This record gives sequence, C-alpha cells and structure tokens, in this order.
Amino acid sequence: MTGFPSVIEIPAGPYSITELRRHDAAAIAAAFEDPEIRAWLPLPNPYPLELAERWCVEITPRMREDDTGLVLAVRDGERLLASVDAKRIDRRAATCELSYWTAPPARGRGVMTSAVSAVARWLISSQRFERVEVRVAPGNAASLAVVERAGFVREGVARNAGFTDSGRVDLVVWSLTPDDLEPTA
Repeated sequence: MTGFPSVIEIPAGPYSITELRRHDAAAIAAAFEDPEIRAWLPLPNPYPLELAERWCVEITPRMREDDTGLVLAVRDGERLLASVDAKRIDRRAATCELSYWTAPPARGRGVMTSAVSAVARWLISSQRFERVEVRVAPGNAASLAVVERAGFVREGVARNAGFTDSGRVDLVVWSLTPDDLEPTA
C-alpha cells in the first residue's frame, strides 16, 4: 500500500484527529512559544505566524503527497489541542516514527495519550505498518508517560541520538507492533 487516504478522521475518545488546516496556524505559532514545547523540540526561534501558515498549507501537504510524513491535528471540535506526526516513513519496511506535542491548555487531560494510541493503532490496523516507533529524551517525563500509557513497549536507549536547542540528548526507544495489539486471553 502506498500513500495515505485523501481524508483522515481518526476518533480518539472525545477528540478527533484530522489533517491540519490553514486556520490552525495561529494556534501552532502560539503553542511553539511555550517553553515546555521548546525544551524538547528543535524549532526555529522565533516561530512566526507566517511559518506556521506555510507549515499548514504548503509543507505538510507536500510531505503527505511525497509520502515522507503525515502531520495530524488533534481537535476538540474545531479547536487545535495538539499534533501527532508520522515521520521517517518507510513503506517497504512498513515502519514509521511518531512525534507529538500538546498545547499548554490541553495538558494533563489525557489528550495526547488518546491521540498517540489512536494514531499508532490506525497506522498498524488500517495502514498496515508493522512497527511504529517513538523516541523520547529521558528527561521528558510527560512524553515518557504518554508513550507508556499508550501501550508502547520500551526497547532501550539510543545514546546521543537526538538534539534540542540545549544540545545533544539520549533517546529512549519505544515501539508498537501488530503483536502488541493482539487481544489478551
């Protein structure tokens, strides 16, 4: 299978997961001013509204078209709460990596756990991926809790494998495979 469906709507508890839209740009630019997000994601600084608009209407559609990435919005109605990205997509190996962020007002409500779980399971069950991976810096306690609650299996630490604005970091590697989704007896 190649490419993603033209319309994506993934339920995630009370939230919905869809493509980014032009009107999401302001919420993205505001979220990327948050020190917690900036601590773990190597983002341009500053991150102006114009860049967020390009991200929504040019860059992410091109990534999807090229089948190199899929950027999804986590919503409460029309309000953008968070984002989950599938990157490092390898269709031949049927693998990809997820990354994610949550806007400050949506934290602590289970939004990201629901979203990561729903997107990973959709990738495996509907899109036939054999491995969905997440890599998290050991100091990012909130993200580590999300991936563990979402049912991923911890595999180990990739030393010096990531970077933030503060420098190089180790990354804890987690994965979810079809076998992890099998019902338990």
